[in-house]
Amino acid sequence: MIYSMTSSYGWAKYVVVQGFAMFLGIGAFVVFTVIDPDLIADKWVYLTIFNVLFIVGLIFFGKGDEVGSRAWYRFAGIGVQPSEIVKVIFIVLIAKQMATYKEQRTLNKFPSVLKLGIHWALYFGLITVIPNDLGSALIFLAIFVVMLICAGIAWYWMAAAAAVVAAMIPLFWNFFLADYQKNRILAPYIPDVVDPTGQGITWQMNLCKDALASGRWTGVGFGEGSFSQSSYNARHTDCVFASIGEELGMVACIAIIVLLSIIIIRCCIIGVRSGSPFGMLICFGVATALAFQTFINIGMCIGITPVIGITLPFFSYGGSSVVAMYAAVGLVSGVKYRPKPRQNFLQYQ
Repeated sequence: MIYSMTSSYGWAKYVVVQGFAMFLGIGAFVVFTVIDPDLIADKWVYLTIFNVLFIVGLIFFGKGDEVGSRAWYRFAGIGVQPSEIVKVIFIVLIAKQMATYKEQRTLNKFPSVLKLGIHWALYFGLITVIPNDLGSALIFLAIFVVMLICAGIAWYWMAAAAAVVAAMIPLFWNFFLADYQKNRILAPYIPDVVDPTGQGITWQMNLCKDALASGRWTGVGFGEGSFSQSSYNARHTDCVFASIGEELGMVACIAIIVLLSIIIIRCCIIGVRSGSPFGMLICFGVATALAFQTFINIGMCIGITPVIGITLPFFSYGGSSVVAMYAAVGLVSGVKYRPKPRQNFLQYQ
């Protein structure tokens, strides 16, 4: 599909980059399947320093798009997105921290909750402010919340966190979000107010919906789509679902949703059967990342979620995303094939 969507202008570069990313991704899958996650978590100090420096470096060397984002490093025309790599490491480190508190029976003690909150806030804050990447920051939020619930955090801590978040929303909205980000968030819900002409912030959303509608059930044909073959620069990244729907139809879209759903459900099943809090939390963290990205990306294309630059796992063009997703699924594979104690998920609830 990447070949089809880029054939109108220099397809070779995109196909080669995506193919090489898949090759690296398969290698990452094997490596993370073999390596014990505990060995990764034991290096948490060095990995945290690496993560922070990797993101902070964007201040000096980061590149982005026309709206001010600095989300990538670019080398010889190839982009590397730190948030994708950092996300995988974050899942391992936060899972280990939660699992340790769970086993020590201190998860619901104030010091533990505070440390977990600081750990998450470090990443959320850095990614929101430095690369100006709201979409990636929200993925970290979703991962953190779901993993907390799976770890067994008390309801009163969740209620307190919800109250704090609710109180912070006006501050965040007024002082941290740029006008274009606010408009992107509001566009699916009040498009006539945000973009009365339909040629501004809602343009991408309208293009995607039109492409999906034109594809009907079986599509207009491989390489024949007016949207997928256009010069629009997101047709093979954020809008790949719409491009596939236009060329191959609703049948292909349903197949993608089913395939990704199977992977997500399988991650959860492996987590339930893992026999350890650490393994269970890794699996549910990966499942959350996959589910959240899938929902938001498809929602962007059909006009029910904001356009916030989130890729469709395994299908969107983007080397960092592909490698990170394969590595994340490799973590789950490692949990599955690692020796398990005779316990199950329910014993940790």
